[in-house]
Parts: sequence; C-alpha cells; structure tokens
Amino acid sequence: MNKYTTAAILAACLVGPAWAVYAPVPEEELGQKFTAKLTAGIFHDSNIFGASTGAIDSMVYRLSPSFALNTSLTDQTFFSASYALTYDYVEDRPSNTDLISHAVSARLAHSFSQRSNIDITETFSIVESPESLLAGIPLNADQSFKSNQFDGRYVTGLTEQLSLTLKGRSVILRYDTPALASALDRNEVLLGAVVDLEVSPITKIAGEYRFQDVSYETAGNLKDKQSNFLLGGFDMTPSQQSTFSLRGGMEFRSRDGAPDTDSPYVEVTGRYAYSEKSYLSGGYILTFEEVSNIARYTDIQVNRLFLNVEHALTAKLTGSMMYTVEPSELKARPGTGPNAEETTQRLGLALTFRPNRQTTIAAQFDVDNTASDDPARDLQRTRIGIDIRYTF
Repeated sequence: MNKYTTAAILAACLVGPAWAVYAPVPEEELGQKFTAKLTAGIFHDSNIFGASTGAIDSMVYRLSPSFALNTSLTDQTFFSASYALTYDYVEDRPSNTDLISHAVSARLAHSFSQRSNIDITETFSIVESPESLLAGIPLNADQSFKSNQFDGRYVTGLTEQLSLTLKGRSVILRYDTPALASALDRNEVLLGAVVDLEVSPITKIAGEYRFQDVSYETAGNLKDKQSNFLLGGFDMTPSQQSTFSLRGGMEFRSRDGAPDTDSPYVEVTGRYAYSEKSYLSGGYILTFEEVSNIARYTDIQVNRLFLNVEHALTAKLTGSMMYTVEPSELKARPGTGPNAEETTQRLGLALTFRPNRQTTIAAQFDVDNTASDDPARDLQRTRIGIDIRYTF
C-alpha cells in the first residue's frame, strides 16, 4: 500500500485522530541509535495529477534514502530525528520528470514524573510529488508544496484519578505554483484542553474543548474561519488487546465572508488485536475540512468511515487492507450555486514480506475514486507497484 495513503488512514484510525502524531519507533529501528534505510521501488500511476478528465498515466521509478536517530538523552528524556529524501522519475510527466521531495522531523519527549510528561514534534516537508492530490484543480497542474507542522502535548495528573492534557498543533502550508499559492496558502492552529476522570480500571470519561483557526494568506477576509468545539466522551481499554474511544459534541464555526455554521462533531475509534501481529481497527468521524476550490466552496462537511486490517499470514508475510468511504457535502459560497454532494472511496491493499529484520519487500495496490455533483472534482486513480527497503 502506498506509504502516504497508509499514513493518512492510520492517523484517522488512532484514538483522537485530530491529534494522532506520536508514532512509535519502527520495529527495524528498535535498539538502534542510528539507522539508515534505502528504498527502491517501481509503480504505475493511472492519473499522476489527479485530473477529472484527460488523465495522464505513467510509470514511476523511486529511490529514497533515509536516516534516523533515536536516543535517550537522560533517564527521563527521549529524542529522535529523521531525514528522508525521495527521488521520483515520472516517465511520462510533462515538463519535469524528475521530482525530489524532502522530509525532516524531530521529536523530544520528557517525563517530569510518573504522572507528568511533555511531547513535542516538528516536521518540515518539501513535497514535489504529492501522493494526496487536490480535487478540482485545473487540468494537469503542478501541486508541489512546502509544509511545516508543530505538535505539542502536555499531560499531568491532578489527582490519582483526574488528569489534564493540553495540546496544540500549528500547520503552515505554502504551494509552489502562484495560482495555487494565491488560493490555498494558509496557516492552521488547533488548541485543546482535555480533563480525564478514571471511573474504573478500564474506563475514563473525558470533557474537551478545542479551538481552531484557519487563516489564508490571500483574501482572508473572505476565506478565514474559526471553530470552537465542546466535546465529551470516554475511553475504554476492556483488555490488553482492545481499545475504544468516543468523542461527541458540537462545532461552532464562524466564517469570514460566509454564513456561520453550528454542526455536530463525532469521533468514534476502536482497535482489536486478535493475535500478536494481527489487528483490526476502524471508526467514524464527522467534521469540517478545507477544500481546494475555495472560490466556490467555504469548506466540506465529511462523514468518514474507515477500516484497517493487518493480518500475519506467516511469521514473515503480512497482508493489510485499508478502506475509507466519505459521503460529504461541499458548502457553497453565497451566490455560487447549491451545495454539492460528493463521495470519495479509497482502497489500499499490501502484501509485505520480511525475510529478515533488515529487508522488507512490499507489493502495493491503491484505488481512489471520487464521484461529485461538481464534475471538476471527479477522480479515478489506480496505483500498483512494488518496493524493497533495506535497513543498515
């Protein structure tokens, strides 16, 4: 399964998907202070620009070296950093066939006590070959961008049963193409506070407040928006193999240059590990998200259902499947016509073989399909390929 699609869906499958940023150390890096990896792959992409019509297909050849550092600075402080370069040769891409992307990240986690800790992560990316493409963009347009994301989380125990979590996220997004930059360059800030009360050994109830600010670089007086979330719910761990989380409440969204909206907000996620290396996870999210054709729509209200299965076929062979379906409604700006209904489906299949700890061979198949009342947002895209990764 394509690594970017996999990462996006995995983030959605974790408890509290809006905050899913603290990934564990990969298995091949465990016990290693310095790790170097080299990945080589080949795949076919049926729609390299995600166009609704006139799709261009191409073979893509990929080479990606990466480096990681994982170290304990003290008994209470953990630090990690990584860098990855991805070179794609897109055989039939017009104008520029050589695309180079970079990703740099750093994480610092510190435990003040058994009940108090802080965790911060910074990630900077230069993406010339985006795997998640924009809907409704003019035919065969360059969608490369730069982004910076900062995540922070502080947890402290107020009493034996009561804890407080403060968390925040900042995202800066800048597109290379002037037309996309003028329409979509923006800063997003998400802040939150959660109070958890342990009511039993397996159950915590939670109350949560979130604030979101979306500020566009151009024409912000028409596109900016702010949201206040009031949420409640619970987290359950019925066994070592299973977890379940529910958040529900209201989002109060204020838009500049468009009507405000009050809407339900829902997050339901669960995970069940039915054997040592096999698990099932999934859930449902109801939320608002940004759109690519911002001139016609303010945002999109998304109903996202997702399912992820990973099954160990043998000790060295693993199969995985991820599926999402998103019945959504695009909220039209005043005077631009009616709202538009849209459904996006994504399917990813992968077969991964690990003959030893250093070597991973993966065959991947991804399908994206969007059917929209706005024909410019329709999408059909299939990717199939194989890659080999070696860890030094």
